[in-house]
Amino acid sequence: MRNTFLIVLLASCTFASGAARAQVPVQASPNHEELLASADPRLAANKRLVYDFYREVFEGGHMEFAEKYLAESYIQHNPTVPTGRAGFVELFSKFAKPKTIEAKMKSPVVSIVAEGNLVVVSFVKEYNDPADATKKYTTAWFDMFRIEAGKIAEHWDVAQKK
Repeated sequence: MRNTFLIVLLASCTFASGAARAQVPVQASPNHEELLASADPRLAANKRLVYDFYREVFEGGHMEFAEKYLAESYIQHNPTVPTGRAGFVELFSKFAKPKTIEAKMKSPVVSIVAEGNLVVVSFVKEYNDPADATKKYTTAWFDMFRIEAGKIAEHWDVAQKK
């Protein structure tokens, strides 16, 4: 019992002092092709579908390609984006202007994982440090997609209402 108390006390002091808050920065992967690879051709195709959607529609601003990637009945779980392909296109058309489509995603991708009909993409997200406005810190952002009949049918992320 005494050892447990000492461990809890030591841990509390460590957290209170800030020593446990030291962060290892989140790092993007430089090799996107490696992230897209899979021994299972279906999983590789699902990863590529999501990756190309990001490059062409999301980053490239080409809403005319949304039909190629999104099911018409696309379900959106982000509370700031409407459900349905038409709702997605209407919202993003307001501020996404078409630009050159890059061969590689510009967003700092950490990983792309596929299992069954789901694809999860994680990104580096950088924020201003609220404790010190002269500093920044990194964390991760996650998007998960459900693929159905070769199109993105559903999307989840960590977005919150502002």
